[in-house]
Amino acid sequence: MNDEFPEVRYADADGAWIAYCVRGGGPIDVVRLPGLWSTILASTVDPVLHAHYEHLARFARLIRLDRRGQGMSDPLVAGGAPPLEQQVHDILAVMDTVGSHRAVLYASSQGGPVAVLFAAMYPDRVSALVLHNTWARWSAASDYPIAPPMPSEDDLHQQALDRARHWGDLEEPWSGEFVALSRLNDPSFRQVLAKMQQMSSSRRVAAEELPVSLQADVHAVLGLVQAPTLVLCGADDEQPVAPSGLLGGLGFAYSQYLVEHIANAQLARFPGADIYFGVHTPEIGATIEEFLTGVKPGPVTDRILATVLFTDIVASTEQLAEVGDQQWRSRLDQLDTMARMQLDRFRGREVSTTGDGVFATFDGPARAVRCAHAVIEAARSLGVEIRAGVHVGECERRGDDLAGIAVHIGARVCALAGPGEVLATSIVRDLVAGSGIEFADRGRHTLKGVPGEWTLLTAEA
Repeated sequence: MNDEFPEVRYADADGAWIAYCVRGGGPIDVVRLPGLWSTILASTVDPVLHAHYEHLARFARLIRLDRRGQGMSDPLVAGGAPPLEQQVHDILAVMDTVGSHRAVLYASSQGGPVAVLFAAMYPDRVSALVLHNTWARWSAASDYPIAPPMPSEDDLHQQALDRARHWGDLEEPWSGEFVALSRLNDPSFRQVLAKMQQMSSSRRVAAEELPVSLQADVHAVLGLVQAPTLVLCGADDEQPVAPSGLLGGLGFAYSQYLVEHIANAQLARFPGADIYFGVHTPEIGATIEEFLTGVKPGPVTDRILATVLFTDIVASTEQLAEVGDQQWRSRLDQLDTMARMQLDRFRGREVSTTGDGVFATFDGPARAVRCAHAVIEAARSLGVEIRAGVHVGECERRGDDLAGIAVHIGARVCALAGPGEVLATSIVRDLVAGSGIEFADRGRHTLKGVPGEWTLLTAEA
């Protein structure tokens, strides 16, 4: 065990305390995103991981944090894993606390989708991405065919039980038979892995994290990643399924997909087939150092990933005719005031009013959905029915305004919603996995002026 205990501090993320530590003072900020067992204290247990972090700290300021619900950060009320959106904002809180305006995001395994979403949402805060043995989504879809199918509920339950049963076990720790094949002959490695798991999460949290990881899906936003990206994968790892039969999502096919769908990405393969850090980790560190110190960040454009919310009054013309101009104008003023209160509550930004509704943006889709329901309930107190549409997509910043196809899609989705309904596109569902928001399928629809058919869903309150 490494004798040097990290100097741990805490960042305030909307009332939750996120543990972090900083080491090194190089000109590059590298934020190490937490995975399933890569908490701050884990590096004090594994000498290989500790040596890797020491290497990074020689040429960069290395910023590490514990994910909410793990390590020394505040626990989650419901267990499991926080939604991607929440993890993005926790990382932002740490970066703001340490004064890091622009940083490299370095992610492995479960941290990969978080890094991709962060880079798409905040391109001006990301100088580069380093993605090590990770994925855009775990399971196959019609437009993501390389992965195994989503397991059945029974299989998923069994996998979660298996993870809980072996998590932190000193004789047979979970995943010990395949994560670092180059270290299986090391008699101490299983205990190192077990202790890392014990110091990262409880068995319950580790088991409940599994379905959240399976549902997370960022493959649709890979095209919005502007930062130079290094994708790392073992040279001998050709399988998209881990040898244990568990869904690993760590094979060459997953890495190749990332390279093909991120505009400025390159693939680097290191010897062996380790998923975690093994005897070839010095090669990984050298590759990362060369990539980060030899590449200048490209210019950041005005394209961003944004969540758009549109609200609209149902049957507004009929209500105007019923109450008259003066009373209707007063009611609209009250509705605008109530809507702005809810936008402040859920940290939305009003772009414009549309006469009968509001156009607003959010940093994440979960807040937009909850804000929409709050606006609908508030409007009912005035005897007015509201409908809402939520979409996540590429937008173009024009001063304080937003434009682009995502804005048009959000408006068209809102127009199809029924009274009191929050209608959303499928990408909203994919990005809020783990948030507790449930969806009901509304089928495929053609949106006026927008190519193709779109899957729409009702976001339940």
